[in-house]
Amino acid sequence: MFIVFEGIDGAGTTTQTKLLADWFQEKCLAAHLTWEPSPGRIGRMIREYLAGEVDVPDADRHYHSLALLFAADRLDHLAREVEPRLREGTHVISDRYALSSLVYQSLHCDPSWVRSINHEAIRPHVTFLLDVPVEAALTRLARRNLFTISEIYETEEQLTKIRDLYLKAARELVSEHNIIVIDGGAGVEEVRRQVLIQLEPRLAAFTEVD
Repeated sequence: MFIVFEGIDGAGTTTQTKLLADWFQEKCLAAHLTWEPSPGRIGRMIREYLAGEVDVPDADRHYHSLALLFAADRLDHLAREVEPRLREGTHVISDRYALSSLVYQSLHCDPSWVRSINHEAIRPHVTFLLDVPVEAALTRLARRNLFTISEIYETEEQLTKIRDLYLKAARELVSEHNIIVIDGGAGVEEVRRQVLIQLEPRLAAFTEVD
């Protein structure tokens, strides 16, 4: 299965992907943990953009360039890391995927254009959208950013818009991205429990079909 976690910055996607990878290991099931932006060369360039380390004279071109970089990184990520492991029978867990582009890049770019440049990305078997209030996300980010650089989307105004777009996507793109909304504001173990409640029957059915 190709399993994706999504949510606003501070939603807990990184924590939950790691916990799920640990669960697969406990069950002696082969699983590979990955993330986007990917660890590849394009992904590293994206991180420079997000950290504000790239001098861009035209803001409009900046956001369109960033959207194209995300789309390119995704196809490279699929070809180099995701699809080879799926073919060999390994489950893949990704911290963010195409839905992130459809949400984040649609803040500044035409949504239909963003969809078009991502149309070759394969569909995940399940997407867990961890929904958290913006205030809770900002509190988590404030703790995290004691040690890391704040990214360009980590403001209350931006996160509020992004959360609204995620919830809209959960209504309109549920079948395309197989979206399941999880209350990410609950405790870490409760979120993990809710993820497993949803995942285990789907995993069993997927294994039977396979």
